[in-house]
Amino acid sequence: MTCSSESSPWPPPLDSCSGSSAVGGRNSFSACLWPGSSSGSPGNPGDAKTNTNPTIQHKPKPKIENTMNQLIEDTAPREPAPPQGMLLHCGAELVDRRSVYNVPTPTGTDTWYPLAHAGLIHEVESQLQSAGFRLAGEHHALSHEGARYFGLFEVDVPGRADRDYGWVVGIRNSHDKTYPAGLVAGAKVMVCDNLSFCGEVRISRKHTRFAQRDLRHLTSRAVGRLGERFLQIDERVARYRDRRITTPQAHDLVIKATDCGAITPSQIPGVLQEWRTPRHEDFRPRNAWSLFNAATEVMKGINPNTVVHRTQALHGLFDGLVGLS
Repeated sequence: MTCSSESSPWPPPLDSCSGSSAVGGRNSFSACLWPGSSSGSPGNPGDAKTNTNPTIQHKPKPKIENTMNQLIEDTAPREPAPPQGMLLHCGAELVDRRSVYNVPTPTGTDTWYPLAHAGLIHEVESQLQSAGFRLAGEHHALSHEGARYFGLFEVDVPGRADRDYGWVVGIRNSHDKTYPAGLVAGAKVMVCDNLSFCGEVRISRKHTRFAQRDLRHLTSRAVGRLGERFLQIDERVARYRDRRITTPQAHDLVIKATDCGAITPSQIPGVLQEWRTPRHEDFRPRNAWSLFNAATEVMKGINPNTVVHRTQALHGLFDGLVGLS
């Protein structure tokens, strides 16, 4: 996987900056027609009887064959729903890319130079494409009046075998010195939209005076490291599936997950319920992959930055179980 530093236009035209990738095309419906009749009566086609009551006039039904099609054509295409793991709280909201681009970047100081959310998104997207990744979808979230940003790119590479999970790239940035810009590799399970992350790659340790100047180089280097992270994810999932576990072992792992901060004590009943009676057939096998997804299922609705840290801790626990640590 090579990473190109070839320049691309900035800022990109806003008409190319959609929020989440649109899916499908507009539906087409057949026109709704009233059946005609030889006598002018709308309800009895072919009825040759004439109306013998001169005081009653049957007015022809209005033609509405274009009404439904017009309504469909006037409706904007729907955007795909974001993964359930991207549902946020604590004042955060899901937005489209245009909204992120409209967030102003604060003025820096002598020791701190914030990176624009828009510039970071553009560089990550450009470097992913230059490295050979195909972007299959994107989702964006803002919190704290736009000061904190978290994005998600669903990515793939040509020729990759179909799987029941996909690769994702998490992007984060802040304008309030909460955390530096960074990328993290992750996976999204198709059947349930569960998200998990591992292998965080910082673009810069802090927003220094040279961070903006070196953004392209730093992003290229970070994206170049994602390929290795994705291969590690594939190996993880395969090992988790091969590792059979009993219910007593599952109970022990849930307690250990609490000890390492992957889940909270209040989430234990939810994890055990998902393990005992999975809501998805894919997780009925009694293996580590099913238990892992029982844990990530209860993380839906948690701030994505918290999900990153907790799923990294969860991976550490399960990697030790299958001999990867």
